[in-house]
Amino acid sequence: MPSRRQILGTAGALLAAPRVVGAQGATSRTLRFVPQADLTVTDPIMNTATVTLAHGFMIFDTLYGLDADYNVQPQMVEGHTVESDGRVWNLTLREGLRFHDGEPVRGRDCVASIRRWGARDMFGAELIAAIDELSAPDDRTIRFRLKRPFPLLTRALGKVTSAMPAIMPERLASLDPGRAVPEVIGSGPFRFVPGERISGARVVYAKFDGYVPRPSGTASRTAGPKIAHMDRIEWHILPDPATAAAALQQGEVDWLEYGPNDLLPILRRNRNLVVRVTDDSSISVLRFNHLTPPFNNPAIRRAMLGALDQAAYMTAAFSEDRSLWRTDVGVFLSGTAMASDEGIGLISGPRDVEKVKRDLAAAGYNGEKVVVLQPNDLAFLKAMSEVTVDMFRRAGVNAEAFAADWGTIVQRRASKEPVERGGWSAFVSGFSAAGLLDPVAHLGLRANGAGAWFGWPDSPRLEQLRQDWMAAPDTPAQQAVARQIQAQFWQDVPYLPLGEYFRVIAHQRNIVDIPSGLSTFTGVRRV
Repeated sequence: MPSRRQILGTAGALLAAPRVVGAQGATSRTLRFVPQADLTVTDPIMNTATVTLAHGFMIFDTLYGLDADYNVQPQMVEGHTVESDGRVWNLTLREGLRFHDGEPVRGRDCVASIRRWGARDMFGAELIAAIDELSAPDDRTIRFRLKRPFPLLTRALGKVTSAMPAIMPERLASLDPGRAVPEVIGSGPFRFVPGERISGARVVYAKFDGYVPRPSGTASRTAGPKIAHMDRIEWHILPDPATAAAALQQGEVDWLEYGPNDLLPILRRNRNLVVRVTDDSSISVLRFNHLTPPFNNPAIRRAMLGALDQAAYMTAAFSEDRSLWRTDVGVFLSGTAMASDEGIGLISGPRDVEKVKRDLAAAGYNGEKVVVLQPNDLAFLKAMSEVTVDMFRRAGVNAEAFAADWGTIVQRRASKEPVERGGWSAFVSGFSAAGLLDPVAHLGLRANGAGAWFGWPDSPRLEQLRQDWMAAPDTPAQQAVARQIQAQFWQDVPYLPLGEYFRVIAHQRNIVDIPSGLSTFTGVRRV
């Protein structure tokens, strides 16, 4: 926890912090939000950044949604039928759906969108591989003819993790999936306003009056009626936590996506603010680059398990308040059906750095330079990156940080070059709850080499176990495979799990009905 001197110093910083440049006076129908980072990519399938995902769900809609209990619900579709022993699915679109450019949403738009998404997303790729024919017999019908039954079809089309299965006009969805679309046109509850976007400062959205919410059901996560009460949503990019906290106290913004942990005591004393722990949890990870030395050597990755101290990471990023985080965390979200204690002893108990040094030497570590990507404008990732460099150095690893803004980090982590030519060795990121429930949606578990997430692990055994899980006939069988997956995970070590944490938000007391999970803006009201 911060010392009294630190708290007093922070309080002074809050009082002295500059006002938010360009902030408009609050109106009842304008919401001013501070996201965790700047929006650098506007195409929802082009990267896995949470900020791009949140942006995507404002603008685009999906055929299915997930409710608070992660159950699949129809969203853009009215319903579906399944025939021929699960090999033919017919999805029927709801009437009246329109894109932001005024054009109706047609079956062929959905077909092109599914194909574009499937070219980029690992869950989508599984679905595409199972398809014999994907067509639109008419404007309201989407037909899947499958090579084999794919019972997870609706879950794939309703996923709430990156990359989202966004539905966009055919003219955009038919473009190269390897390049961002030139226009951001969806059929969701808000429109993107590109003319008001200021890189590094502001992103603006406007209510889409032509949006047609579901006529019934309960709004929950990305399912149910999506009602936009706000006419305008402004994202104010404030990477410095003290500036963001000051702006909230001064009424210049309405909602901080991440309440800065060391400033929460001050914010809680303000009667006009609400500070609360959400039920939105994530697991932080240290991702290795499997292509270049030293972490292309699995024995070196395994040796680092002995140096991992999850509590040190969680304390540095989220304070000593253990109600905000958990340790002894493995592959899947704590308390969910696939979670287990398989192999947890490898990362729990006393740490022995001298043994780690011996294990590294035995594995062949020879002093190769390790570059850790450190985003300076995301406070909790910065703190965990600093812990990472310290962990490596204590273990005798020649480590240094490459410090930059998040946008630069996102660009550099795509490089497959060695560190001497602009590459990298490790970076800290995280996976949200919805992506940690099973091995199909789990981005960090995909181990198909060049097709995997940044770091590009290659493990035929993990890939086979993933297929085994999908073929398992019931939950007990899935749980048995999930234990095998976690056991294999400790052998391959595609990343280090750093702990599970709960997001803390802070907002003006007159902002109500903020939804759980991913930051979305339907249902939110000012009272």
